[in-house]
Amino acid sequence: MHITFRKFFWGTLLALSAACAAAQDYPNRPVKIIVPFGPGGFTDVVARILGQKLGTAMGTSFVIENRPGAGSTIGTDQVAKAAPDGYTLVMISSTHVISPWIYKSIPYDPIKSFAPVSKLVDSAYVLAINPKVPANNVKEFIALAKAHPDTIHYASSGNGSTQHLMGGLFVSMAGANLKHVPYRGSNLAMTDLIGGVVQSSFAGVTNVRPHLPTGKLKALAVTTAKRIPQMPDVPTLQEAGVPGYDASNWLALLAPAGTPKDIVMRLNSEIAKLMAQPDVQKSLFDAGVQVSLSTPEALTQLMLDEHVKWGKIVHEAGIRLE
Repeated sequence: MHITFRKFFWGTLLALSAACAAAQDYPNRPVKIIVPFGPGGFTDVVARILGQKLGTAMGTSFVIENRPGAGSTIGTDQVAKAAPDGYTLVMISSTHVISPWIYKSIPYDPIKSFAPVSKLVDSAYVLAINPKVPANNVKEFIALAKAHPDTIHYASSGNGSTQHLMGGLFVSMAGANLKHVPYRGSNLAMTDLIGGVVQSSFAGVTNVRPHLPTGKLKALAVTTAKRIPQMPDVPTLQEAGVPGYDASNWLALLAPAGTPKDIVMRLNSEIAKLMAQPDVQKSLFDAGVQVSLSTPEALTQLMLDEHVKWGKIVHEAGIRLE
């Protein structure tokens, strides 16, 4: 028994020493950040801003890899199954806690399979329409959809995506009979919206803003309860005729469950420092988001709370995959 205990004690001590050494040496090779959405969307934009700055601060490359599909579950699953060493991370959105309500099953637990690092930003979505649609405001758009049911389409970045949910909530609350068209990424959805293949979309601020001055798109409203600083003249959906509508998207960074606490806290600390830099804040403002940081523990609570909130929205809105 005495020998067995000694073996256990020294084995545990060696394992802890190895973990501490790995954390102190971290990172000593490139780190991969998986973005479970297509390129060009605001999740991708924020990931690239963060990756570039983390690489500079931590002395190695932070490589962004897009793995879209199945409402963000494909890329996220890759990280859930990765080695818990801090070298494979995932940039999640609100979709992360929505997916369990949308799909019959997902191959990981959205909370238990991950080590939260930090919440990063909040963002509104914009109800944007093609300028050929004969509506100048939300009330006219709703009236048009009611007069021509199932003929007006709204594009999203995929089944089960936050864009899908934003649109589904709008359909439920406004009684506007819109038809959902899922794409493999928000960039493709935006291309077809501008081209007039689809009439509308609940799109990220960074995707919509460049096309407003040129007249390629019209912004009818934002999804949050308050107007956003990037588009102060665009009303909220509540102001524009859909009382009670309030939905936003947030982004956060996760590591696989079991990632050493020292590595998680190193990443959290570096993120807090770089997010305070004026050039980063300007880049994020231009990307249509607002900085909103957290501790790993607060991020866990946010995910739990948002899981409950969106579950209720999915149920009440009757949102289902096609």
